Amino acid sequence: MSPRLDYYSASPGAMKAMIGLEALTSRLSIEAALLHLIKIRASQLNGCAFCTDMHSVDARRLGETERRLYAVAVWRDSGFFTPRERAALAWTEAVTLLAESQVPDEIYAQARAEFSEEELVDLTLAISTINSWNRLAVSFRQSPGG
Repeated sequence: MSPRLDYYSASPGAMKAMIGLEALTSRLSIEAALLHLIKIRASQLNGCAFCTDMHSVDARRLGETERRLYAVAVWRDSGFFTPRERAALAWTEAVTLLAESQVPDEIYAQARAEFSEEELVDLTLAISTINSWNRLAVSFRQSPGG
Protein backbone atom coordinates (compact mmCIF):
# COMPACT_ATOMS: atom_id res chain seq x y z
CA MET A 1 0.00 0.00 0.00
CA SER A 2 1.51 3.31 -1.08
CA PRO A 3 1.18 6.49 0.97
CA ARG A 4 -1.25 8.96 -0.55
CA LEU A 5 0.48 12.10 0.70
CA ASP A 6 2.79 13.35 3.44
CA TYR A 7 0.43 15.15 5.79
CA TYR A 8 3.33 16.71 7.72
CA SER A 9 4.54 18.64 4.69
CA ALA A 10 1.05 19.19 3.23
CA SER A 11 -0.19 21.09 6.29
CA PRO A 12 2.62 21.98 8.71
CA GLY A 13 0.39 24.22 10.82
CA ALA A 14 -2.19 21.51 11.40
CA MET A 15 0.52 18.99 12.22
CA LYS A 16 2.16 21.42 14.65
CA ALA A 17 -1.17 21.58 16.50
CA MET A 18 -1.46 17.78 16.50
CA ILE A 19 2.09 17.39 17.81
CA GLY A 20 1.29 19.94 20.53
CA LEU A 21 -1.82 18.00 21.51
CA GLU A 22 0.17 14.75 21.59
CA ALA A 23 2.82 16.37 23.78
CA LEU A 24 0.11 17.60 26.14
CA THR A 25 -1.43 14.14 26.51
CA SER A 26 1.91 12.73 27.64
CA ARG A 27 2.06 15.31 30.45
CA LEU A 28 -1.43 14.71 31.80
CA SER A 29 -2.47 12.52 34.73
CA ILE A 30 -2.52 9.14 32.95
CA GLU A 31 0.54 6.93 33.37
CA ALA A 32 2.61 6.36 30.22
CA ALA A 33 2.24 2.58 30.20
CA LEU A 34 -1.55 2.86 30.29
CA LEU A 35 -1.52 5.52 27.58
CA HIS A 36 0.23 3.07 25.25
CA LEU A 37 -2.33 0.34 25.99
CA ILE A 38 -5.24 2.63 25.11
CA LYS A 39 -3.44 3.91 22.02
CA ILE A 40 -2.87 0.34 20.87
CA ARG A 41 -6.51 -0.64 21.47
CA ALA A 42 -7.96 2.40 19.70
CA SER A 43 -5.56 1.87 16.80
CA GLN A 44 -6.59 -1.78 16.53
CA LEU A 45 -10.26 -0.78 16.43
CA ASN A 46 -9.54 1.82 13.76
CA GLY A 47 -7.44 -0.55 11.64
CA CYS A 48 -4.35 1.62 11.99
CA ALA A 49 -1.33 -0.64 11.52
CA PHE A 50 1.10 2.28 11.75
CA CYS A 51 -0.05 3.46 15.20
CA THR A 52 -0.59 -0.08 16.53
CA ASP A 53 3.00 -0.90 15.61
CA MET A 54 4.47 2.35 16.93
CA HIS A 55 2.74 2.19 20.31
CA SER A 56 3.52 -1.51 20.73
CA VAL A 57 7.21 -0.71 20.22
CA ASP A 58 6.97 2.23 22.63
CA ALA A 59 5.19 0.09 25.23
CA ARG A 60 7.92 -2.56 25.00
CA ARG A 61 10.52 0.15 25.60
CA LEU A 62 8.69 1.00 28.83
CA GLY A 63 8.85 -2.65 29.90
CA GLU A 64 5.47 -3.92 28.73
CA THR A 65 5.46 -7.67 28.14
CA GLU A 66 4.80 -9.19 24.77
CA ARG A 67 2.21 -11.45 26.33
CA ARG A 68 0.10 -8.50 27.49
CA LEU A 69 0.56 -6.70 24.17
CA TYR A 70 -0.73 -9.76 22.31
CA ALA A 71 -3.73 -9.83 24.65
CA VAL A 72 -4.81 -6.19 24.22
CA ALA A 73 -7.14 -7.17 21.37
CA VAL A 74 -8.86 -9.74 23.62
CA TRP A 75 -8.47 -7.97 26.95
CA ARG A 76 -11.96 -8.95 28.17
CA ASP A 77 -11.05 -12.64 27.95
CA SER A 78 -7.63 -12.20 29.52
CA GLY A 79 -6.65 -12.06 33.17
CA PHE A 80 -3.56 -9.98 32.38
CA PHE A 81 -5.03 -6.54 33.04
CA THR A 82 -5.76 -4.69 36.27
CA PRO A 83 -9.22 -3.27 37.03
CA ARG A 84 -7.90 0.22 36.17
CA GLU A 85 -6.53 -0.99 32.83
CA ARG A 86 -9.76 -2.87 32.08
CA ALA A 87 -11.80 0.26 32.81
CA ALA A 88 -9.51 2.30 30.55
CA LEU A 89 -9.74 -0.24 27.73
CA ALA A 90 -13.55 -0.38 28.01
CA TRP A 91 -13.68 3.44 28.00
CA THR A 92 -11.33 3.50 25.00
CA GLU A 93 -13.57 1.17 23.02
CA ALA A 94 -16.74 3.08 23.90
CA VAL A 95 -15.25 6.48 23.04
CA THR A 96 -13.58 5.18 19.85
CA LEU A 97 -16.79 3.48 18.70
CA LEU A 98 -18.92 6.43 19.77
CA ALA A 99 -21.50 6.16 16.99
CA GLU A 100 -22.17 2.53 17.91
CA SER A 101 -21.81 2.68 21.68
CA GLN A 102 -23.01 6.11 22.80
CA VAL A 103 -20.68 5.43 25.79
CA PRO A 104 -22.98 3.38 28.03
CA ASP A 105 -23.65 4.32 31.64
CA GLU A 106 -22.18 1.07 32.94
CA ILE A 107 -18.86 1.76 31.18
CA TYR A 108 -18.87 5.30 32.58
CA ALA A 109 -19.51 3.91 36.08
CA GLN A 110 -16.67 1.42 35.68
CA ALA A 111 -14.32 4.19 34.54
CA ARG A 112 -15.35 6.55 37.35
CA ALA A 113 -14.66 3.79 39.89
CA GLU A 114 -11.03 3.72 38.71
CA PHE A 115 -10.36 7.30 37.58
CA SER A 116 -10.83 10.72 39.15
CA GLU A 117 -12.77 13.32 37.18
CA GLU A 118 -9.52 14.90 36.00
CA GLU A 119 -8.06 11.54 35.00
CA LEU A 120 -11.19 10.61 33.07
CA VAL A 121 -11.10 13.86 31.11
CA ASP A 122 -7.37 13.34 30.48
CA LEU A 123 -7.98 9.75 29.38
CA THR A 124 -10.74 10.89 27.03
CA LEU A 125 -8.46 13.54 25.54
CA ALA A 126 -5.76 10.91 24.97
CA ILE A 127 -8.30 8.63 23.27
CA SER A 128 -9.53 11.49 21.10
CA THR A 129 -5.97 12.33 20.13
CA ILE A 130 -5.03 8.80 19.08
CA ASN A 131 -8.28 8.58 17.12
CA SER A 132 -7.24 11.74 15.24
CA TRP A 133 -3.79 10.28 14.53
CA ASN A 134 -5.42 7.04 13.34
CA ARG A 135 -7.64 8.94 10.95
CA LEU A 136 -4.65 10.71 9.44
CA ALA A 137 -2.54 7.56 9.15
CA VAL A 138 -5.32 5.37 7.73
CA SER A 139 -6.71 8.01 5.36
CA PHE A 140 -3.32 8.79 3.88
CA ARG A 141 -2.06 5.17 3.98
CA GLN A 142 0.86 5.55 6.36
CA SER A 143 2.24 2.09 7.06
CA PRO A 144 4.67 0.76 9.66
CA GLY A 145 8.35 0.86 8.84
CA GLY A 146 10.54 -2.21 8.54
